[in-house]
Amino acid sequence: MLPEQATAVRRAVLVPAQLTDFVPRACTEVATYLFRHGIPSSGYPFARSRPVHDDLIEVEAGIPVAAPITDSGLVHPSTLPAGPVVVGRHKGAHEKIGPARQAIDDWLQTEGADRDGDSWEIYHDLPTCDDLGGRIEVVQPITFPAADV
Repeated sequence: MLPEQATAVRRAVLVPAQLTDFVPRACTEVATYLFRHGIPSSGYPFARSRPVHDDLIEVEAGIPVAAPITDSGLVHPSTLPAGPVVVGRHKGAHEKIGPARQAIDDWLQTEGADRDGDSWEIYHDLPTCDDLGGRIEVVQPITFPAADV
């Protein structure tokens, strides 16, 4: 069970192929903003995306913070939701994250749970211009259907 987490993010609508370029750049811009404003981070960089239409996705990439920030026009306040989650862990190239996502799908099916919103990725190695990091957690909010009584 996770508590709601305030975040500082950059947002974009893009094609999925642009994600690996956008996320490291966005996390660096958010980190720079936090540093310049004396705002401490309270977690690892992350990215959360969802399909919007056609082949486009809406993405937020940024860093958790202890308290909500003020919108700067470039960096925006947001939150990661509270509630139960299942986590898949991956170590290696981001392009090979599929088995971690499949493990989540398998667990959901086995346990009879449902997705409850969009997943996000947490990057335990700081994203760089060349890489999203080698240690990644995929966090999926979940819910269990009400039991028949």
